[in-house]
Amino acid sequence: MRILDKRKIQYNAYFYDAQLTDGVSVAAALQKNADSVFKTLVTCGSDKNHYVFVIPVAKTLDLKKAAKQVGVKSVAMIKQKELLPLTGYIHGGCSPIAMKKSFRTVIDKSAENFETICFSAGKVGAQVEMSPKMLKEIIVADFGELTEEN
Repeated sequence: MRILDKRKIQYNAYFYDAQLTDGVSVAAALQKNADSVFKTLVTCGSDKNHYVFVIPVAKTLDLKKAAKQVGVKSVAMIKQKELLPLTGYIHGGCSPIAMKKSFRTVIDKSAENFETICFSAGKVGAQVEMSPKMLKEIIVADFGELTEEN
């Protein structure tokens, strides 16, 4: 939120019970459609580079689609213990904004269906709501097909 404030980017902040651990419960607590609340997932590609994917909380990342989006043979989720040293964020509080390093990021194309989306504000119990187009610009991301079909 400090980065958004510094850049004078419009957003809404929401706070919820940090005991909530799954995204669908967070969406319900925020009284938001779960399709418009996103989670940030960090992976390691077959090329040993890290990639970030931002997808709806109720969906599952399709690893084949994700790998195709970033042009590598395969991607795998990083181990939870690797998240903090790599990104500066803990599990459940990982934001696509202001990671320790910039990683190639892809936002699920479903975000384009919403005027605003919610995602972690960088700590458990806090969410930011803003335009997905603005998020794409801030983190220099792409939109792409990332989730498994239900």
